[in-house]
Formats: sequence, C-alpha cells, structure tokens
Amino acid sequence: MDEFFLASPRGTLLAGGPYFAVPPSARRNALADLPARAAGALGVALAAGHTAPVVVGAIPFAPDADACLYVPRWVRHGPPPGPGAPAAPLAADPGDSEQIPPPLEYAEAVRRAVKRLRAGDLDKVVLARSLTIPYEGDLTPLVEALAERDPTGYTFAAALPGGRTLLGASPELLVSRSGRTVVANPMAGSAPRGADPGHLMTSAKDRREHALVVEAVAAALRPYCSTLSVPEQPSLVPTASMWHLSTRISGELADPATTSLELAAALHPTPAVCGTPTDAARQLIAELEPFDRGFYTGLVGWQDAAGDGEWVVAIRCAVADGTALTLYAGAGIVADSDPDAELAETSAKFRTTLGALHVAR
Repeated sequence: MDEFFLASPRGTLLAGGPYFAVPPSARRNALADLPARAAGALGVALAAGHTAPVVVGAIPFAPDADACLYVPRWVRHGPPPGPGAPAAPLAADPGDSEQIPPPLEYAEAVRRAVKRLRAGDLDKVVLARSLTIPYEGDLTPLVEALAERDPTGYTFAAALPGGRTLLGASPELLVSRSGRTVVANPMAGSAPRGADPGHLMTSAKDRREHALVVEAVAAALRPYCSTLSVPEQPSLVPTASMWHLSTRISGELADPATTSLELAAALHPTPAVCGTPTDAARQLIAELEPFDRGFYTGLVGWQDAAGDGEWVVAIRCAVADGTALTLYAGAGIVADSDPDAELAETSAKFRTTLGALHVAR
C-alpha cells in the first residue's frame, strides 16, 4: 500500500504518498530531534503552498533507527469506522508458518527474564515473538476487516522502506494533542476474551504490571502539563480478541507550543512495550529476543502544522512484504510471571490479525 491510513474513535485519515519526506537524523539518537525535523518538513510544505499540511507515518522501536515520516500529497478525513464482521474464533495458528522463537524457546526466554527480575536487575521487561505466514493478496480487505472488528481501537496501515507495509489494530493510544488538551491511554495487563475479565482487576501481577506503565506515562507528561488527571483505578477495555487493563490520563499543556510529536518522543517507549528501567529492559530484550523489532512496538500517527496530532502504539500488528505477513506479539514479564501463561497471552494477541485475515479471505 502506498497510502497511509489511520482509523480511530476520532475519525479516519487517509493520505496519499510522500510529497516531502522528513529527512534522516545526523544524531545517534534519531528520536531526540525527530520533532524538530518533522516541524521543518511541515514548514517546507507551508512555504510551498500547502494550506493544511500534516506529517504521517511510522516511528521504530529503537531510538537510533530512523522514522518513516513524510508530508503526503493529499489528505482525506472521514468518520470513525462502524461495527462490521464479528470476531471469528481461530483455534490455532496456520500450519504453514514460521515462529521466531519457537514456543518452547519463548517460554524459556521468559524463565530467564523472570530469574533476572527476581534478582532485582529490573522491574519489568516485555518479550515478543513473531509469526510469519504466506500472504500475497491485496492488503485492503485485511485492513478493512481489522477496522470493522475493532471500531473502538486504532487501525493503521503505513508504508515502510523496501516496499513493505506496517498494518494492525492497536488498542493503545500513546498520546494525542488537540489544542492544549493532552490524552494518553496506557494499557498493560491482558487476558484472552474467553477468560474471566474480572480476574485482571484482582490479579496482583497484572495490576502491578499496569501500575508501572501508568506511573511512567504520568511522570513523563507532568513536566509538559499545568494539570494532569490520573485515575486511581484502571478500567477494563475489550477488543475483538483480548481484555486489557486501561487508564485514561488527561491534562492541559503548560506551553501551547509543545507538539504532539514532542510528547510522543518523551513517552516512547513506555514500560507497556519495553519495560522498566528502560535501559535495562532494552538490554535484556536485545539479549533474549532473536529478531529485530523494527517498527513493531514503535508508533504510528500524524501531526499537523499547529502541533495537534495522534500517535498510536504499533502493537497487534504485522509487516507485509508482498509474499508473507510477519505478525508480532509480546507480553509484559514481571517477577511473578508464569512462562506458559505469557506464551498463551502472545498466542491470543496473534489472533487479532489472524482473525481479521480469516474474515478478509
């Protein structure tokens, strides 16, 4: 797909291919100056006569990797997606697939992580695995099925270098800015839809995992906000395949010049996709995950010239390369995590995309 697509509860945004790309960074930490580079691209577009330019695209997980952001040729806005095909249960992964790491190796990686957590090396780490299946078809029906199955979530499709496409249906808004209003919606603590959701509210493991994320998001936003509201208790949010613990944080910017991308850069990555402390979690991920995440657990979104925008965490997603889909799923590991339960959680998260693929076909 050459176009950019993002559907959220606020509406849909469809954008044409690149008119002006955000240039790469000369810094080792490419995320640090990304807001300034995006603002520069929007300034060039304004000077060239664009009356309402936006920057759209994807940001990778690693801070030293370059984002794939650009000012599109055209932008169209529409209403939020409506409900469509119901969630079709998918009992097993497709047989013709490659899993990295294989299930038993993933469970062993979780055991190794738990050992490090219990030794006090860190508080939480998120470990992921991938599933690659053959797929050569049109991506549009798959994206449509994702949007219809989770109309209250965030469905996206973004072009990546090398003719690839990042697509998915994320439940998690990292941050949005509208005027001086800031909203973040961290999620951590998950269970399959078939499980009793009440267990999440009483699970000490899931509540601790969630609290670590909420505390980190609130701490990152406070320097930018004159007021910040953080609910004391999480709520339960369903998607087509999962239940999640969710906390909606809202605030008002102290400086109206602070852009949505500045906020996103300050928040990324949260403990929901990396762990805490961040540096220790990144190091353990590099040690235990046998693949490069790329844009998985990165960000997808947009920003306009005024600084308003919406940035979504790139989870429940896949990368299409024309011959296959590589799906990604991760689980938050804390000291009392059970390896078999975390393996089951990642399998359930794969079903977001696999279920939509079933409908699309």
